[in-house]
Amino acid sequence: MTQNLTAAHRIERLLEKHPKGFDLSLERISRLLEALGNPQDKLPPIIHIAGTNGKGSATAFARALLEAEGLAVHVHTSPHLVNWHERYRLGRKGETGQLVDDATLSDAVARVTEANGEHMITVFEILTAVTFVLFAEHPADAVILEVGLGGRFDATNVITKPAVSLIMPVSLDHQSYLGDKVEIIAAEKAGIIKRGCPVVIGYQSSDDARQVMIDIADRLRCAVSVFGQDFLAYQEHGRMVYQDESGLIDLPLPRLPGRHQIANAAAAIKAVREAGFALSDQAVEKAMTSVTWPARMQRLTQGDLIRFAPEKAEIWLDGGHNPGAGVVIAEALAELEERDPRPLYLITGMINTKDPVGYFEAFTGMARQVYTVAISSSDSGIDHETLADAARRAGLEALPVASVADGLKAIKEQVKDEVIAPRILIGGSLYLAGDVLAANNTPPQ
Repeated sequence: MTQNLTAAHRIERLLEKHPKGFDLSLERISRLLEALGNPQDKLPPIIHIAGTNGKGSATAFARALLEAEGLAVHVHTSPHLVNWHERYRLGRKGETGQLVDDATLSDAVARVTEANGEHMITVFEILTAVTFVLFAEHPADAVILEVGLGGRFDATNVITKPAVSLIMPVSLDHQSYLGDKVEIIAAEKAGIIKRGCPVVIGYQSSDDARQVMIDIADRLRCAVSVFGQDFLAYQEHGRMVYQDESGLIDLPLPRLPGRHQIANAAAAIKAVREAGFALSDQAVEKAMTSVTWPARMQRLTQGDLIRFAPEKAEIWLDGGHNPGAGVVIAEALAELEERDPRPLYLITGMINTKDPVGYFEAFTGMARQVYTVAISSSDSGIDHETLADAARRAGLEALPVASVADGLKAIKEQVKDEVIAPRILIGGSLYLAGDVLAANNTPPQ
């Protein structure tokens, strides 16, 4: 095995060797994990999280809650935004977890690659095996494991006894892999439910999707907790109120912007409790004010890219990329508008597996102008001219531009005679969000 290669170099080699994309099955990763000694069976209690939208936020809240209690928490998320290391956060007792260092990640990738040999496999499966190796080799109190795609056949679903399975809001996304009805997608997400293990179902806009999950949990004899029925949260007098069978907690509003984050936080609180972890009211309060999650309504206030923006512009970055995400982002922007009215402009890039018209429709009547960009980091990006047409079909004014920097310059020119500085949302894709954070020189830490 070649020595002293960076983790990124090793992973790039894997991408050249193995097929790209998804091939939903558990056979290949199960074989690989067997060769590695089944590290997935040697982990501390696991909070396994699936969902179309909100699973990243729930992951962030769950981590903040456990760390506020002084626990060491390993966290797996995907995709990464700028660096592969973001997928692996290693917990430290009494401190916040840190992204894995390059030497440790490179070594783990090398060992997993060697164990796989010449077998056919996807790179995501190798990287998921790396998750289990890293987390098994470093002591911690808990693991938060975010599903990559779907649930039933996702590579993370080799775990047999999660401390809790949490299913966040489900809507149409990845239809070519998961199905074209929300009930079908709900059943795929509910594939992470294991017999006899606790289940928490977060807020669901679809009654049918929620019922599918409840039915599967009941069939597998799981204790199931449902948002709005067994636990709930709401905003009152500028505070967040959380309630379950244990009682009521009065909390500050979550640090993550948007009313939808109240439901996301509630699902995480319930999931952590159902996983068997005691949470003091003080720890929950601390978590609400300390939680961070990059590229989900992230305020950009400085960086190399921001210098192209209009003076005093308010700039937000969000990787949400489907109609359901569009709705909650638009609601979050509407809340900001109530407190601080500003003209809204969008800079948007998307990939071709998404529904751009459905995404843009959420902003009809809100956004003055959309500037569309191609995504340089993905060969699945929608051409910026085509994306502008989609925005127009949704009823928005749209112009294609060459880059996010050019979009910011165009907005600066457009608003030069206006008194009120604009609000700008850069979004539509996690690929775009990653490109922006890299170009801005503000990668996730």
